[in-house]
Amino acid sequence: MDTVDVVVIGAGVVGLAVARALALDGQEVMLLEAENAIGTGTSSRNSEVIHAGIYYAAGSLKAQLCVKGRALLYAYCSERGVGHQRCGKLIVATSPEQVAQLSQIQAKARANGVHDLVLLSKAQAQAMEQALQCLAGLHSPSTGIVDSHALMLSYLGDMENAGGLLALNAPVQAVQLRQGPASHPHVILMQDGTELACRSLVNSAGLSAPGLAQCMSGLSAKHQPTAYYAKGNYFTLAGRSPFVHLIYPVPEAAGLGVHLTLDLGGQAKFGPDVQWVDAPDDLQVDPVRGDAFYAEVRKYWPQLPDGALQAGYAGIRPKISGPHEAAADFVIQGPSTHGVSGLVNLLGIESPGLTSSLAIAQWVKVTLT
Repeated sequence: MDTVDVVVIGAGVVGLAVARALALDGQEVMLLEAENAIGTGTSSRNSEVIHAGIYYAAGSLKAQLCVKGRALLYAYCSERGVGHQRCGKLIVATSPEQVAQLSQIQAKARANGVHDLVLLSKAQAQAMEQALQCLAGLHSPSTGIVDSHALMLSYLGDMENAGGLLALNAPVQAVQLRQGPASHPHVILMQDGTELACRSLVNSAGLSAPGLAQCMSGLSAKHQPTAYYAKGNYFTLAGRSPFVHLIYPVPEAAGLGVHLTLDLGGQAKFGPDVQWVDAPDDLQVDPVRGDAFYAEVRKYWPQLPDGALQAGYAGIRPKISGPHEAAADFVIQGPSTHGVSGLVNLLGIESPGLTSSLAIAQWVKVTLT
């Protein structure tokens, strides 16, 4: 049975960033991916937004790692030529009660170390976006967009150049955690019957991470959360967008509302909404949901033409809190949490996971040191 320094399970954007960081640190890294390509799950079914760090609870991992990760990500993309744009976004109030919420959002952002938000009057917001209808706005100049697939390929290239190896079509069946001295390895049982031993193990399996934790012998049940799936549907805009900024309504309870985002070619899409589902493979977009999208979008873009929205794609948020619970923070379980040396479980890494990827990788590297 082969033994390597580190096995990272899951080749989404966070798993790739973690494997990259550990390989660049001089460790022998094996990255296992159950699918036949990298980043086919949540990492390729999102808004591709570089978040500023506005909405999260002060002191939370989401707040800390988003703010740090955003700076690291912009620097990395500039250095490596990964497509991105610091286009900025407008958070818009479309009812009188939402206007007061803008100041609350600005205060929350300041508590997270985001100090560049600017309150806008109706006239100021509409001067920036003539097609916009709102009562007031909040400008976030640090929000941007990134080519997530190019980013993942860049992370992969860095890892492989540092000697790391990627194994595709490599689903894991179970993990026997180390029992006894630190010199003993963890043992990973693959679905094809092969076994792989490692001194350190990182569970970065995204939607499958809670299930993988439940397959780890020797891990207490209290460290094995239940997975919940919040589907987000997207609709694309037929024709050219009149907007140059991202447009976000004041947030909803489980998401950030039906917002308008742009890709690097200027194509607009709307979403995601929030639809709780029972399985992570429920990825079909029901065109009927477009009716609700028209109503929400027309609150800030009343001139959206009939028939302009086309069913696009859907992604699943890897949540560890249910539909009637407060949104959970990122959970990064290291040895100080569960008592198992050389094990890190990354659980509930939803948005802003992409933005935070390099910061999460640094956190994991320190945790395993």
